[in-house]
Amino acid sequence: MIHRKEIIVKGGCGGDGCVSFRREKHVRFGGPDGGDGGDGGSVVIIASPDAFDLTFLGSKKEFVAGNGQRGRSGWKHGKRGEGLAISVPVGTMVFAKANSGQEILLADLRATGQKILVAKGGRGGLGNARFATAVNQAPEIASKGEPGEQRHIILDVKLITDICIVGPPNSGKSTLLAAISRAKPEIADYPFTTRQPVLGVMPGDKRDFIVAELPGLVEGAHLGKGLGNEFLRHAERTKLLVYLLDGSSPTVMDDLRILDSEIALYKGLSQKPKIVVVNKIDLPEAQARLPEVKKGLSNLGMPVFFISALKGQAVLELTRKAMAMVEQASEDEEIISQAQIAIFRPKPRK
Repeated sequence: MIHRKEIIVKGGCGGDGCVSFRREKHVRFGGPDGGDGGDGGSVVIIASPDAFDLTFLGSKKEFVAGNGQRGRSGWKHGKRGEGLAISVPVGTMVFAKANSGQEILLADLRATGQKILVAKGGRGGLGNARFATAVNQAPEIASKGEPGEQRHIILDVKLITDICIVGPPNSGKSTLLAAISRAKPEIADYPFTTRQPVLGVMPGDKRDFIVAELPGLVEGAHLGKGLGNEFLRHAERTKLLVYLLDGSSPTVMDDLRILDSEIALYKGLSQKPKIVVVNKIDLPEAQARLPEVKKGLSNLGMPVFFISALKGQAVLELTRKAMAMVEQASEDEEIISQAQIAIFRPKPRK
């Protein structure tokens, strides 16, 4: 999967203006009739629900729109160059890379159909009919088309989700995702079954919730161990983190400590609301350790659920709590965003 890609975009060149004179039988003093060149096509980037990552862009580095056609005689304008639309996943951040290497945010495409113009096509040149004056009634000049705008663009995909399920390998993340959503992830009894984020839709009473399952995290993931923590970029915009632990593991508390440590080392995730979920409590080994695990999690300071994703035990209660916490997080974000809007209230003169 490709979640970050640097490309070069270039608008099409404008067509040249035409130098031409009207020459018809029985028509005296026909005069100049050269048309303008067509404008070059522009490059836009648009958020599409059909794109999940940037793999479909392949190894292509340059994306160029069509050139405008040259003007023709008879005051005929050249055809406008064909524009180019690059489809990207919803949640893609578009940066312009300056010569100094600085990345300047141009747009954050958070909604389907949202788009941004990244390279404008050049204007077409003027035909000689445009240069006719009372002094020079037969100009033999026309202007050239302008070159299109060229930019170095960086595309950075960060999925927009309501809930992200994170946990150590083989903790049952795919099983839980399949239990609470319409997703059908690969489920197998070995670590790192999930090698890329998997999205699912969890139906709610008022709206549907987008849930993502991320690949397993191990100690040292921030150093690149296991599959690394690169996929945590997709948790940056989530409203709720679900820590999923394997209840049959003899090191449940250590697994939680490692998981929380790796999350804390990634920017912006430590402050997000969290739910701790202990899975696989239907297994005998999990039942034997359950009193000890409950005691260890009693003073955690966040909601804790003991479930069996495979059997559906306590899954409904978990989803209801998760939905409520997502709605609360959304309301808090709305309050903060409104508070950041400056309101100017002019006062009357004394």
